[in-house]
Amino acid sequence: MENNVLEEFKNNSIYRLKEGERMLHLAFKKIDEEQLWLRAVPQGMSLGNQLLHSCGNMTQYIIASLGNRKDTRQRTAEFETQGGATSSELLKKLTTTVAQAVETIETTSEEEYLRMRKVQGFNLTGIGAVLHAVEHFSYHVGQVAFWVKQLTNSDLGFYDQQDLNQLNP
Repeated sequence: MENNVLEEFKNNSIYRLKEGERMLHLAFKKIDEEQLWLRAVPQGMSLGNQLLHSCGNMTQYIIASLGNRKDTRQRTAEFETQGGATSSELLKKLTTTVAQAVETIETTSEEEYLRMRKVQGFNLTGIGAVLHAVEHFSYHVGQVAFWVKQLTNSDLGFYDQQDLNQLNP
C-alpha cells in the first residue's frame, strides 16, 4: 500500500472520530441529567447507553485490536446500564476513548493495518477494524442527534459557523 494512501485513511478516520466527538459534546449541552438515561422504548438505548456503547466499540476495534492490547469489553453492560454516571462523566470517558483511538491510529504500523485479525468474530484487517469503528461511531452520533432533537425540539447547531449550501467548484 502506498504510504500516502494509508496516511489519507488515517487522517480522515481521525477527523471523523473528532468530528463525532465534537457533535456529541454539542448535543449533550442541550439535555439535562434526567434525559440522559431516558429510553424511547424499553428495549431501546438511552443517550447514556449510546456513549457507553460507542466507547466500548471503539475500544474493542481500534484500541484493543489495532493496538494489540487486551480486549476487556463488556458489551452487555453498555446496553443494560440505566444510570450511575453523569453526562459530564460520560463525555470525559468519550474524550479519553477518542484520544486513545486517535493515538492508536496515528502510531500503528502499515503492517498492522494490513494484518488480518478476528474482532467480535469477524475477520478484518486493521483497515477494516478502523473503518468499522468509525462508521459505527458515526451511526450512533446520528442516533444521538435524532434523539436529542426529539427531546429538546431544537437544532443542535453542528455547522452554525459553516455555509453548507456551497456548490462544488
